[in-house]
Amino acid sequence: MQFRYVVTGVVVALALAGCQRTSYNPYSSLPAPTNPAPLQAQPVPSVQSGSLDAPGGSQFPAAPQDNMASLPPGGAAGGAAPATALDVTKESMVGNWRVNASGATCDMFLTLTNLGSGARGGTRGCTGELTTMGSWEVSGKNVLFKNRNGDVIARAYKSADNRFDGTTNSGQPLSLSR
Repeated sequence: MQFRYVVTGVVVALALAGCQRTSYNPYSSLPAPTNPAPLQAQPVPSVQSGSLDAPGGSQFPAAPQDNMASLPPGGAAGGAAPATALDVTKESMVGNWRVNASGATCDMFLTLTNLGSGARGGTRGCTGELTTMGSWEVSGKNVLFKNRNGDVIARAYKSADNRFDGTTNSGQPLSLSR
């Protein structure tokens, strides 16, 4: 048995000897790599300080007036919101709304991202005029929904917490709820 250990040791030693590096180097004829020259420092202008202009002016042009030409006289919802309409703010409108229009339901998404004279909005699963919705805005106690051309396609007013009622441009009833 001792012989077996000796033979195994010799085989392992020969195998390891075969793993040794030879003196052949195919890259020996290439010049040794050199480091690139350091970059030269560039002059830096001095930092200036000063005061900013007073707030109030806007870098953006004035928003165009509402395009009411697509609505019949007085608007699809009678022009102004009813006396029972609650106050509404843009911030309270942001988010996802469940829409019921003419008995069908769909989703409406409202953001504060500027788009034309309003804010970006859109619908999913809606039919009719609401499929063209691209923006929205608050005008008094009304929320105006506009198509991608900026034409008003529907309007609604706040009738309760998290509920809005109104009509589309074609006179179909419309309600939004969360």
